Amino acid sequence: MRCQPQYDGPVYIWLKNKQSCLLCGEASDDATPICTACETELPWLGDQCQTCALPLPAPGMTCGPCLKQPPAFERVAVPWTYGFPVDSLITRFKHSAKWPFGHLLAELLARFLLHRFDEDLDRPDTLVPVPLAVKRLRQRGFNQAAMLAGWLGTRLDIACDEKLLLRVQDTSAQQGLKAEARKKNLRNAFALAPDATIKGRHLALVDDVLTTGATAQALARLLMDAGAARVDVYCLARTPKPGDIA
Repeated sequence: MRCQPQYDGPVYIWLKNKQSCLLCGEASDDATPICTACETELPWLGDQCQTCALPLPAPGMTCGPCLKQPPAFERVAVPWTYGFPVDSLITRFKHSAKWPFGHLLAELLARFLLHRFDEDLDRPDTLVPVPLAVKRLRQRGFNQAAMLAGWLGTRLDIACDEKLLLRVQDTSAQQGLKAEARKKNLRNAFALAPDATIKGRHLALVDDVLTTGATAQALARLLMDAGAARVDVYCLARTPKPGDIA
């Protein structure tokens, strides 16, 4: 029995939907717009610091800075290093509003996190995107961290609260600043929402890239001081130390 007996044209069957890879244009193997070959070639992060995910030469190690001064966050979960083509996809999503690239990366990050939840990572109570300064939000028109957190929350079935944290100071851009300058730049830049309930909660900060970790540290310290039980960090990519870049 045909649902449209007078229609002889092709019928769209969503269960048989085929996507084209956003990187190479070839047909993907499932509903995610990336083929197996391109996904395999992404710059997957290998051996890393067990706390901040800094790339390291051997597994099961903790980097010097984390040993010397443990950060306020418990663990960073990140699938890739900040290299091609992930760096290009993030830049186009973030600065050119190419949202399909961001959605693709969020889907792959969600798969990565589901795998980590089955292995060694505790599921958080709530995802909290890194807040964007009001001026920059007006210029860009969206907060990329909030979009990532929203997509992740839907895919992982975890609540997302983008109003928990506020950026109360419109600081200069972090890009190009050294580690110590980044810390000073973020001093008193963030605050909790007036009605925020933090005590005893396991929260996961969501951002696009982790560089020195200054932003993550400032926010995690704020949340831990307010009584959070644990703070993790989820992001798309991790940069190596400046001197380690080839």
